[in-house]
Amino acid sequence: MAQSSAIRPEELESLMSVCLNSSSIRWDAVNDLVKRREQGFSLEAGFYASEDVFAADVELIFGRHWVFAATEGEIPEAGDFVTVNVGPYSIVIIRDDDDAINAFHNVCRHRGSRILDETRGSVGNLVCPYHSWTYNTAGSLLYAESQNADFDRSHFGLKKVNLKNVAGLLFICLSQEPPADMDEVASVIEPYVAPHCLPRSKVAAQVDIIENGNWKLVMENNRECYHCGVHHELANSLFPIYGYVEGYISPRLQPVFERYTDAQSAMRQQCSVIDIPHEAVEELDTRITGFRIEREPIDNAGESMTMDGRAASARLMGGFETARLGRLGLHLQPNAWFHFMSDHAVTFSALPLGPNKTLVRTTWLVDQDAVEGEDYDVEQLKFVWEQTNNQDRELVERTQLGVESPAYRPGPYSAPEYQVEAFCNWYVSRLSEQLPYLTNQG
Repeated sequence: MAQSSAIRPEELESLMSVCLNSSSIRWDAVNDLVKRREQGFSLEAGFYASEDVFAADVELIFGRHWVFAATEGEIPEAGDFVTVNVGPYSIVIIRDDDDAINAFHNVCRHRGSRILDETRGSVGNLVCPYHSWTYNTAGSLLYAESQNADFDRSHFGLKKVNLKNVAGLLFICLSQEPPADMDEVASVIEPYVAPHCLPRSKVAAQVDIIENGNWKLVMENNRECYHCGVHHELANSLFPIYGYVEGYISPRLQPVFERYTDAQSAMRQQCSVIDIPHEAVEELDTRITGFRIEREPIDNAGESMTMDGRAASARLMGGFETARLGRLGLHLQPNAWFHFMSDHAVTFSALPLGPNKTLVRTTWLVDQDAVEGEDYDVEQLKFVWEQTNNQDRELVERTQLGVESPAYRPGPYSAPEYQVEAFCNWYVSRLSEQLPYLTNQG
């Protein structure tokens, strides 16, 4: 049975420290920060601490872009659902009786009651606990007691949310006009992800943690390995030179880089044999739905992100016949990163709760036929990333404390932090494109 330490929805709501009313946002103040942004340097403190910026982030970034929400493996059967909170919005993602996956606002069409409280579960129909308005898993209203004779149920189905399924990764967009480039992005990343057969996976474990830091600090921390010396467990499988190029390898890391290039050559040869893509494709700040994808080698045994680099599950994903396939790394703006190995996959999402609070959800997926206790040990499966997540949480929280100090001034990025700068470039460009239409409201 999948292990979970999910935080209850009511706990998440209690952490929302800002009333997200766009009419109260000081758009001019946000725009001033954007205009002052200096290329090559970290962002000003206001980007990480301002309630106006946080509210703008929820509306303009999380409200108008594709946000990673879940995987098919989390809702394998008809009636299975997950709920996801994006700012003030609660979204239900559910598999219907025809095996289609739908996303709806978790709001009854009668008088607005929240319908589902649980983070995940299974239902026959969706029944509002207030007045028992009942909807099927496709969102249609089935029952509403004591209505007038001219009441038309077809006008009161649940409000849909845009959903995109990319090789088993489920993305939602709250905007009525979602970014159209997601189709192009999907066409690039699907051939990389599809061999891992996520629709045929199941959740081995899911862990939610709250990081006392701004969501952008969470994402920035993930986008570089300049700090990877603190990740002792992760260093057993991840070469600590992510983001480095040959001209910037220090003497200390040169032996690691040489070992990496040898492992990369062997991995690429194996990928060619089984015909799976591996080359890097990077458009982090050059399109609306920014992304980066690449298959890279794993250190030591070269099979999985474990303490010895060996596979954590004896049953491989997707019918792979060899475990030594490195890791497929995927980054997607604004809130997600992924690691896909031959034996399991790990997905990460960051969802903002306040200017200095972020929910980080980590999900471990294995083949649907893998048996816990026989094919894999769940604690071994989770160990490296649970340790790494806790180490990253401390780093993010220390940085949040630092950027809130009056002494903080933006500092320069180093070459290995180019993906951090790309993330900030993307973020600021997305704000600057939309803010001119809103500054007169402030």
